[in-house]
Amino acid sequence: MARVGVVLLTMGEPETLDQVRPFLKELLNDPALVPVPVAALQPAFAWTLSCLCQGRLKRRLTQIHGSPLRRLTELQRAALEDALRPCGDFKVYMAMRYGPPSAQDAARCMQEDQLDLAVALPLYPQYCRATTGSSLVDLRQHLRLPIQEIPSWPDHAGYIAALVEQISRVLPPSSAGKTHMLLSAHSVPEAFLSAGDPYLQEIQATQKALSCALPGLPHSLAFQSRTGRGTWLKPDIAEEVRRLARAGVKNLVVVPLSFVSDHSETLYDLDIVLKRQALAEGITTFLRVPSLNDSPAFIAALKDLVMTRISQ
Repeated sequence: MARVGVVLLTMGEPETLDQVRPFLKELLNDPALVPVPVAALQPAFAWTLSCLCQGRLKRRLTQIHGSPLRRLTELQRAALEDALRPCGDFKVYMAMRYGPPSAQDAARCMQEDQLDLAVALPLYPQYCRATTGSSLVDLRQHLRLPIQEIPSWPDHAGYIAALVEQISRVLPPSSAGKTHMLLSAHSVPEAFLSAGDPYLQEIQATQKALSCALPGLPHSLAFQSRTGRGTWLKPDIAEEVRRLARAGVKNLVVVPLSFVSDHSETLYDLDIVLKRQALAEGITTFLRVPSLNDSPAFIAALKDLVMTRISQ
């Protein structure tokens, strides 16, 4: 039986303040995420902007007492390896696009473990060139094994079931018609879509699947974490909360769609900044559904994705 290595690919986030500038420098040096018109200037751009922007990220991390992303991804890795153990000879690794452990680190470990096949499983349900695309390119550059890739899974039944389970745990009893569900996804520049990126369509596929699973719950979709200039996907989540408050919504539950692990963009942007705004606008109940993290339903979904891929 083949020895299979599963690589969980994610963005990464600094755990300590000392890691902030190296993280930003690496992130800003990625042309898939932050394209610079003159490629030769990308390293200088990354060096300069990482100096200017590090204070903001340090303040965010301080308020949430450090990012739990690496710890949560390790929990996902260990849980998935346990779930796959009865199915064959599997080992699971994680690779952060920016920061350790890197794709190069994972590739080195997989070579030492003498594996026959790799399965690349990005922890981004919806494909975007800046996340999934960049992570897959990074892994391919370092791995010398046959790779089977799972590019996206926006409406996978297990993923939707895991989301519904998380939502159901947070929603108050008899909430149908009384609570508005705000689906939050990371925004991207509209130029990505013009170039053929399927991200928006895949976000909408997740939205449709969730609305079918929770038909009695009014909902809307908004986008968070815009950075930089240009036109980004709308509506911005702050604008949508303002609109909902003016429309008389009093009970709001926010559901992260494009994040499967809690980190600064849920723990700070949603739990602190958005909650403060919502309460100031007149919303009386603000609830945020935790990311899937290592919930058993989510781990079962990841297992199904792996087993389905290697059986094809």
